[in-house]
Amino acid sequence: MAGRGGPRGRGRGAPALRGRGGGPSIGSVPSSGPGIPNQGDHIATVGVKRSAFGSSGRAIEVFTNHYEVSIPQGMIYHYDAISPSEHTLPARLNMELIVKLQERDHPEIFTPRGVYDGRKNMFSVKRFPFENDTRTFDVTLSDPNVQDSPGRAAVGRGPKIYKIKLTKVAEINPEVLSRFLEGSQSHDNTVLTAITALNVVVRMEPTKNYPFNVRSFFTPREQKDIGGGLVLWRGYFQSVRPAIGKMLINIDISTGTMYKEGPLLNICLEFFNRGNDPNILAPARGLPERERLRLQRFISGVRVMTNAANQGQQGRTRTPRVVKKLSSAGANSLSFTMREGGTMTVAQYFARTYNRPLQHPAILCVEVGNGALIPIELCTVVPGQIMRKQVPPEKTKDVLEFATKKPADRLASIRNGLGVLSYGQSEYVRQFGLHVKDTGGPLSVNARVLNPPTLKYGQNSKQPTIVPRDGAWNMIDKKFFQPATIKAWVVVVYERQNRFRDENAKDMIAGLLEACAAVGIVVQDKQPLVFWENAQGTIADHLRKAGLACNQKKGVFPNLIVAVLPEQATDIYTAIKHFGDVSCLKSQKCTRAKQQYYANVCLKINVKLGGINTIPDARSVSILTDPHNPTIVMGADVIHPAAHSEGRPSFTSLVANVDSDTAKYIADCRVQTSRQEMIDDLEDMATHMIDMYINYRRNVEKKPNPQPKRIIFYRDGVSEGQFRQVLEHELPQIKKACAKMKVDPKITVIVVGKRHHVRFFPKRPDEADRSGNCRAGTVIDRDIVHPLEMDFYLQSHGGLLGTSRPAHYNVLYDDNRLTADGIQQLSFALCHVYARSTRSVSIPAPVYYADIVCSRAKNHYDPGANLDLTETGTADDAHASEQLEVFKNNFKPLHRNMQFLMYFS
Repeated sequence: MAGRGGPRGRGRGAPALRGRGGGPSIGSVPSSGPGIPNQGDHIATVGVKRSAFGSSGRAIEVFTNHYEVSIPQGMIYHYDAISPSEHTLPARLNMELIVKLQERDHPEIFTPRGVYDGRKNMFSVKRFPFENDTRTFDVTLSDPNVQDSPGRAAVGRGPKIYKIKLTKVAEINPEVLSRFLEGSQSHDNTVLTAITALNVVVRMEPTKNYPFNVRSFFTPREQKDIGGGLVLWRGYFQSVRPAIGKMLINIDISTGTMYKEGPLLNICLEFFNRGNDPNILAPARGLPERERLRLQRFISGVRVMTNAANQGQQGRTRTPRVVKKLSSAGANSLSFTMREGGTMTVAQYFARTYNRPLQHPAILCVEVGNGALIPIELCTVVPGQIMRKQVPPEKTKDVLEFATKKPADRLASIRNGLGVLSYGQSEYVRQFGLHVKDTGGPLSVNARVLNPPTLKYGQNSKQPTIVPRDGAWNMIDKKFFQPATIKAWVVVVYERQNRFRDENAKDMIAGLLEACAAVGIVVQDKQPLVFWENAQGTIADHLRKAGLACNQKKGVFPNLIVAVLPEQATDIYTAIKHFGDVSCLKSQKCTRAKQQYYANVCLKINVKLGGINTIPDARSVSILTDPHNPTIVMGADVIHPAAHSEGRPSFTSLVANVDSDTAKYIADCRVQTSRQEMIDDLEDMATHMIDMYINYRRNVEKKPNPQPKRIIFYRDGVSEGQFRQVLEHELPQIKKACAKMKVDPKITVIVVGKRHHVRFFPKRPDEADRSGNCRAGTVIDRDIVHPLEMDFYLQSHGGLLGTSRPAHYNVLYDDNRLTADGIQQLSFALCHVYARSTRSVSIPAPVYYADIVCSRAKNHYDPGANLDLTETGTADDAHASEQLEVFKNNFKPLHRNMQFLMYFS
């Protein structure tokens, strides 16, 4: 049962907590008792140690979805649970085996029972009576004491035996947690293991009884059928976390996408949504191979019971079978050789062996784990199975609607969830001496609401400055700070002309011209050429032809191309974006569009053409605008392929400002080894950014001191377990880039996280915005934050739908010695310079841009190269590395003409 457990992360868990090989056992530091380091030990932190709290802004109190947890008093024993002879097993199966071991096979040993994380960590308040603290057990899923039915010989082999080896690796004294919370104990593996133990304790009861993933479990109490063979279940997330002076448990609602239980045939028909005729699943009757593979990807890994196997199995516990793949032909076309000689089709086999002729012999079979072929009509999907693949795009809206709850409703659901969690009734929680203080309601914490930055617009504006309210403002009476110029432009329409006629095109052009004039964009060409094209042709040829025609007629190539697209035009859009930075509009939205729509389009067009929409006022964020300390703000991100996509690359991005007002950004994007989080090419990327920054300040802004004195590096997407890797792998690359460019700026590294379940709820209606959320600028840096390190939560955006999620900031490195107030105000200000909207966003603009650049990395591939970049595409292990090289070699770098432009806006 190999695996890893940990208190929190991005689905990866904490480092393996083994007490053998390469070092002493966890918690075996002598002279202070088991698990307690010496008083004089160095207090090591991964990030910057907190020296003070922020104080700016208006003080308020908010509710948060946390409850206080008591710390156990007795010793906790940590065991490795491994299955030496097996490959890594699913966590669900691991949990089932441990439960059988403790409750059915050896209750005399496991009383009180231990808790288990489904992977490798087992904890107990009792030291098990094993010789040399280790023992191996044989466990079966079916009951070995139940015999076959009378008068019937045992069929085939007996139940499969799993070997489970338990080995004590550590003794944990929970006192280390008390010392850690007081700041006199380092955040080392001893503390991590103790926190892991508490998490496993509170999760044991629900994960025994319900489907679960790493930190959530799901119940059918609240569910929604979304079609396509899928149903949504309401789930509950729980995570024990250290805070200042106390341990807390973070509780939230979550959503599980489940396979619908019942006949597999019905689920397959729902997946295709083409009626109830089973023969659509028959290859001989026209099922395309592409559709067969799509269905195979959907149901692979599903556990099914087989109706035919029910014959003669009364009295025995039947084990579900796992679908491996689909057959390539129907049951009446698949033949196999029998042991006694001769051949038989699968349909004939089931008719003769079980006296059960198939009702639909032409449809597909499933191949299960042992290689057996079973007709789909004989399979039943067992309930409670999580669909761990990418949610189909057409179902995303349904998932969001189910998952989205207004703040008051979400808090009520969390309170109701305490009844499902039932900490007081859990034998595991009681025997470990834990107590969750949930009777007094959710925790009330101290917060502050920061003042928003003043934003500056063009000097010709009637209203040249604006202070956002609740994270929003508008463009009325404002012109862009630095408007661009459209010298010539063309319009290419891919919608059919009977749907988007000449008058629609004229209205669209008039609307855009009016919007451009309102915001200050200079349009020298008032009558652009318009072309209607068929999407069946080559997109690049269409756009190239339009540009050449413009040059031929007007003597200049266009610096703007506007493409009008029909609905469901993903392929056209991808081909257009590969060709160049073309502005794409949907024909439906252009028809009778209001000026607000075209004003939003202008926000994107202006920065694409090199303009600047708005800048923060110098007095609002002095860290960025100090003329004696020119500052580069960088945002970095990595995006990975879907979980079951083998051979697909990961993409990295780095975004940085080149101007003195931190409003004009450039980007670099690379491809690297699949699912590798640390950025390999960061040194080259950072060197390029510094070079471009110096050139822009020297040649465009004419600054006498073009070199940067500060670098603020915002990193998105890394878990807490990877913080040290950022400092050891990425920070040195930034320093090398600085040395290469012969500059010596002071560096600050901040990790921005959004993958967490911390939420805040206003205590009073007058402290909420119109959506019922906390106001934009709400910051929390006390009560629930890390006991030692500098971190804070900032809800920088106004609410729209559901409950807003704050961003979590961890300061890992700070040469600049910025104050808590300075970093918080800086981060909040950067959330207001996102060029695409007149609303503050949830994370600083350079981080947001880095995420967009990663998401658009697929546009660097030629659409005609036939590279499968879909989320469901996969390759076998033998060809995965070879295919990865193909992706690396076919990745087209950014065109030099685009390097100074915000093409990603």
